[in-house]
Amino acid sequence: MNIPRSNNPRVVIIGGGFGGISLAQKLRKQEVQVVLLDKNNYHTFQPLLYQVSTGGLEPDSIAYPLRKVLIGYDNFFFRLAEVTEILPDKQLLKTTIGEISYDYLVVATGSETNFFGNTELEQHAMAMKSIPQSLNLRSLILENFEQALLTDEYHERDALMNFVIVGGGPTGVELAGALAEIKKGILPKDYPDLDTRRAQINLVQGGDRLLDAMSEKASEKAEKFLEDLGVQVWKNVRVTGYDGKTVRTKTDLVFETATLIWAAGVKGATIKGLDAKELIAGGNRLSVNEFNQVIGFPNIFAIGDIACMQSEEAPRGHPMMAQPAIQQGRKLGENLVRLINGKSLEPFIYKDKGSMATVGRNKAVCDLKNIRFQGVFAWFVWMFVHLFFLIGFRNRVVVFVNWVYNYIRFDREARLIIRPFKRNYDQFRD
Repeated sequence: MNIPRSNNPRVVIIGGGFGGISLAQKLRKQEVQVVLLDKNNYHTFQPLLYQVSTGGLEPDSIAYPLRKVLIGYDNFFFRLAEVTEILPDKQLLKTTIGEISYDYLVVATGSETNFFGNTELEQHAMAMKSIPQSLNLRSLILENFEQALLTDEYHERDALMNFVIVGGGPTGVELAGALAEIKKGILPKDYPDLDTRRAQINLVQGGDRLLDAMSEKASEKAEKFLEDLGVQVWKNVRVTGYDGKTVRTKTDLVFETATLIWAAGVKGATIKGLDAKELIAGGNRLSVNEFNQVIGFPNIFAIGDIACMQSEEAPRGHPMMAQPAIQQGRKLGENLVRLINGKSLEPFIYKDKGSMATVGRNKAVCDLKNIRFQGVFAWFVWMFVHLFFLIGFRNRVVVFVNWVYNYIRFDREARLIIRPFKRNYDQFRD
């Protein structure tokens, strides 16, 4: 990999997400050599992926070059590579560009969409965990409306304008709200020769309420916001299959749709070599102790979504969100320095700063540590928090300007089919 030898310990970080970047920033002035590996050369601000999917933002607004993060850092190296295997006994990584040794390894690979072993859903449903996937979804949504103009069969047209979102967490709720606003304010102007009133947005939740990780008040308010926008909310309904045309459930409910968006769960993105059953906890995550050390491997650590740190306060581990990853990255940076200097490690203590979700224009729900609120003020708080955690001054400015423009004009300028997503529409003509 053309990385020079160093007298300093080598810390290899796999993954440039929230956890990996927070750790790298914490180590920037320490006597260590840091190597960051990622299959992309950019960091993705995942909480806003749904806005890329719905044309509210362009992808470069929520992406930031990883090399730019490391500018000015001494003894830091980035390599564009995918890790294929970890060899703990040899302290070696196998990657798509060669092998690299490590003194300390940090796995921060994040999570991936969890289809719970349903290969049919995995083949036909649309996921939204990366920028390419979001661009595919954006193209498919727009292509479906273009295709709806070309048919005079009502059944086919309705299927093309019917959207089914599976999963009532923040991603599903925010995406449903965004699509509902597009239906209300944009589609009638873009497609005046199409009866867009027949477009449907269905949100399917397997449990008995939306946003089940938040308070009941937030859940009730989010559901009301969605219903006011025209979203049909289906609770206690589990999707069992989708063949690209028909969505089947455990009930008698059936959907005919060209677009099924899967937001029903995620799982840890494990790597060969650290995927033994004894290392894996719930959600396909690596079991770690209170210092984020992978159980049985004192010089291998895991942070963020891939790490499952179980305790009495968090029997299933910390939530798979940005805040635990950021906090674990910062704490691990301190602990690695202590470890190198022969000092004892300090346990990680998660500080829950709350949860929030937006449901559309002037509508959001916030559960902060000591206060819960909904509505317009919650929406402004949601915007401020997301702007604050975006990496890069330019990204903050671009996103803010886009939001202001969209708010004033009630428009989404980025509804472009840049990379067509090809699919076969013949099945809807049966």
